[in-house]
This record gives sequence, C-alpha cells and structure tokens, in this order.
Amino acid sequence: MPASDLIHARGKILEPVGQGIGAWRVELANGHRAIARVARGNTTAYRPGDSVSLEFHPYDLSRGRIIA
Repeated sequence: MPASDLIHARGKILEPVGQGIGAWRVELANGHRAIARVARGNTTAYRPGDSVSLEFHPYDLSRGRIIA
C-alpha cells in the first residue's frame, strides 16, 4: 500500500499491552482507543501520558503504528 494512503494522527499513550512486546493502548483526541506497536527502528522509550505520532491503515483503525 502506498504511504500516501495511510492515515496519520496524534495520540496519547495510556498503558502497555502485554509485557515486553512493544504494544501500547493509545487514545486519539476524539476519544477513539486503539492498539499501537512501535515502528521498526524506533528506539524511543515510551511511558503512559506521552504524546505520539501514529499511522493507521485506512481499513483498520483499531491497530496502528507509533512512528515518533
């Protein structure tokens, strides 16, 4: 899928999902909650309350990728 088709959004990290798998529950400004994984190559340590940039596939807004 071309990168131009991805949906970009800002969100806030709420809590980790599982232990050590790099997945987080995030909340968007409109209240939507999703599961987001850290993008490959991203070595930033995240904590609950951090603001992050996300990418979503246009057909599945329940899962995303943390890009920054």
